[in-house]
Amino acid sequence: MSLNSRSDIEGVHESKTLLECIEEERELLAPIERLGIPLDTSELKPSALRAWTRELVGLRTGRLVLLFQSFAFKEGIPLDADLVFDVRCLPNPHYVEALKPQTGKHDDVIDYLAAQPVVAEMIQDIAALLKKWLPHYLDEHRSYLTVALGCTGGQHRSVYCAEKLSQIFRPEWPVMVRHRSLIRRGLD
Repeated sequence: MSLNSRSDIEGVHESKTLLECIEEERELLAPIERLGIPLDTSELKPSALRAWTRELVGLRTGRLVLLFQSFAFKEGIPLDADLVFDVRCLPNPHYVEALKPQTGKHDDVIDYLAAQPVVAEMIQDIAALLKKWLPHYLDEHRSYLTVALGCTGGQHRSVYCAEKLSQIFRPEWPVMVRHRSLIRRGLD
């Protein structure tokens, strides 16, 4: 199963880590060794290597997949994150007793955060930055871009922001969403 296939992106049931993708890539590229074509990569840009490899094995260039990943700063920044945004400055539903056990995917938390103008402003600012710079990531022939959004516990604000950003970009881009802290706690 390839991370870039449309079926994996729409209705995603399984998310792969960067290390899992690298291992899968190694397996997929193993037949190249048997071709006996040497590749001197010592002074080669990663984008050129990707282009040569795709050409060599007959792969077409895929679209860049956006992965929006929520996380808890208290558990550490995701190692595979390309861009990290800190949303701890936003109002925290954790301090509203009725919202504390819920997540950023629950209607009450969604309503609470949607009613805060500063939350919408943060999401729009992040979306504007991504829209401006995505073409430059494409120029590097990237196949994925991991955008990590962190809050204190990874349960409310970062989850909400990741979901909202995925909704903004899904009409034009292949999008995946992963909620690292919710997965670790069995809440997703």
